[in-house]
Amino acid sequence: MVTDYLDWLRREGRIVIVGASLAGLRAAETLRAEGFAGSLTMIGDEPNEPYDRPPLSKAVLLGKADALHTELPRRREVDAKWRLGVPATGLDMTEKRVRLADGDQVEYDRLLIATGVRARPWPKESEAQLDGVILLRTGGDAAALYRRLKAGPRRVLVIGAGFAGSEVASACREMGLAVTVAERAGAPLVGALGGVIGSVSAELYRENGVDLRTGVMVTGLEGDSVGRVKAAHLSDGSAVETDLVVVSLGSVRNTEWLSGSGLGAGPRGIACDAGCRAFDFRGIVTDDIFVAGDVARSPHALFGYQFLSLEHWGNAVAQAEIAAHNMISSSSDRRPHLWVPAFWSSQFRVNIKSVGVPPMGEQIMITQGSLAERRFVGVYGYQGRVIAAVSFDNTRWLEFYQRQIEVGAPFPVEYPTVDRRPEGRRPVPADFPDPSLPTHGPTVTLSGYSPTDRQLVFVPAH
Repeated sequence: MVTDYLDWLRREGRIVIVGASLAGLRAAETLRAEGFAGSLTMIGDEPNEPYDRPPLSKAVLLGKADALHTELPRRREVDAKWRLGVPATGLDMTEKRVRLADGDQVEYDRLLIATGVRARPWPKESEAQLDGVILLRTGGDAAALYRRLKAGPRRVLVIGAGFAGSEVASACREMGLAVTVAERAGAPLVGALGGVIGSVSAELYRENGVDLRTGVMVTGLEGDSVGRVKAAHLSDGSAVETDLVVVSLGSVRNTEWLSGSGLGAGPRGIACDAGCRAFDFRGIVTDDIFVAGDVARSPHALFGYQFLSLEHWGNAVAQAEIAAHNMISSSSDRRPHLWVPAFWSSQFRVNIKSVGVPPMGEQIMITQGSLAERRFVGVYGYQGRVIAAVSFDNTRWLEFYQRQIEVGAPFPVEYPTVDRRPEGRRPVPADFPDPSLPTHGPTVTLSGYSPTDRQLVFVPAH
């Protein structure tokens, strides 16, 4: 009976993908590659077909790429009906329908949600509307920011020193623009990489002429008589005169449209199992709704079965491919999503790459190179095993450490290859901030074990 249904689904079924994104496109391509011949509908809130976002805070701001022409390459034709520029506004799980902003409804047999995230706005709406206050998430955002930078502002203020904020600050300095960065934490990148690495990032900032203000919050933005931003006021009582403010306060997961649907969705994302099947609000797995990409929150066996929300390019691709395969496969043929998290960033002429989940790290040890030289590999440990690694201009070791993460290698690291300089001899606290205090820029959210709002206590066996 199940086999007959899957055969019918492959031939004549209706699959709807909400989110015309990187994850949505790669899922559609995988469905066709694996033999799905039924109806495929792609729904997206932006008017554009899927495009690549990483260049928006890198090459686009330097004029090396056009913000409106970063389309994702197509692996194959997906033969889909595109509903672009029309956001999804609701989901009826009983009737299997997605409601759209134009009043239309799209029926499905299986649904993939890949709605991703959006930039977190400046919280004071009247200040957010000032001319010169900009977010950076979409191609349109990047095009607008590039035009402003080319116009030569007196001073750019970046609020938040996560990866995106750091890349914007780097681009400003490369263009010769004065830039101030305000960060609530004690150093840039602290939420993602910890205080040890954050201190190296802070040195890079200052050596490249950035006015870095740490341990402060922007308490207000001030406009002039015609509604243009002219200054920002900080929590230490100081003020920064600026005519261009880039708000880089992290992201918000696009789940509001699922309110009242019965799905296990909320501010931390949509909970799903390792096979990408969504949970309902009771914590019961669904059979016809799948999740992939930045909006997904799923358990990972390598990381203590923590539910991880990963805003990584590679994760979006890998999870989309697993979700698509599982949507049209029997239970015995389904696969778990076990991609090891990885990310990269380029800032101040330094390439930063990481594998694993650094924010889980309790300690870090520098195993190759030197912090002082800004060319090193740092390895994070958690409960006696290797959990992550980060490199500054030293990527050749990351494949090795990825394998150590996969096999649960012991920490502290003891290999003949470990550098025996003083800073590499012993682990030190990784110095991550208290997770109850918000910082800007973590790329991994550790969101607990429970797929519903009820928190459970779970102690894994040793």
